[in-house]
Amino acid sequence: MKRSNFGEADRLITLYTKHYGKVVCLAKGVRRLTSRKRGNLEIFNLVSFIASKGKGMDIVTEVETLSAFSGWRKDLKKVASAYTMCEMVDKLTAEGSEQPEVYELLVSYLKELGLIEEKDLSFLLNNFGELLVKILGFWPKDKIFLPNFNVSLFIEQIMEKELKSKRFLKRI
Repeated sequence: MKRSNFGEADRLITLYTKHYGKVVCLAKGVRRLTSRKRGNLEIFNLVSFIASKGKGMDIVTEVETLSAFSGWRKDLKKVASAYTMCEMVDKLTAEGSEQPEVYELLVSYLKELGLIEEKDLSFLLNNFGELLVKILGFWPKDKIFLPNFNVSLFIEQIMEKELKSKRFLKRI
């Protein structure tokens, strides 16, 4: 879902897993040109990984890419939409909290990005956000959203800050 540089050649990776929810792992040496994990740990990749317990945090030891979602990676609007979905999941979920429904939702919508047209992106993002807040219990499952409901604004009110990716989406 996201990554940040750590030290000289390492990177902190935030992953969303089916069985452990959101986890933050250290990928040692991944920024080196010779790293075998480098290409697999790119943002938005669906991966299978093995991590071992470290002193402070888990350390990624092996990674295999299952899907790179290459169908939409060259479309800037779709990439921005994927960032928005990942940011919503990241900000609304707690680390280590198992949420298989959220995992399935995120994976299915990342796949859907490759199938839809650009004009339908805002509908897709709104639909994703609505389902996410219902799954996480921020909205009653049986209550219907009003037609003019702004799910991004609702999520920002929950987080008490603006979605960073939303500004990027406006510029495109």
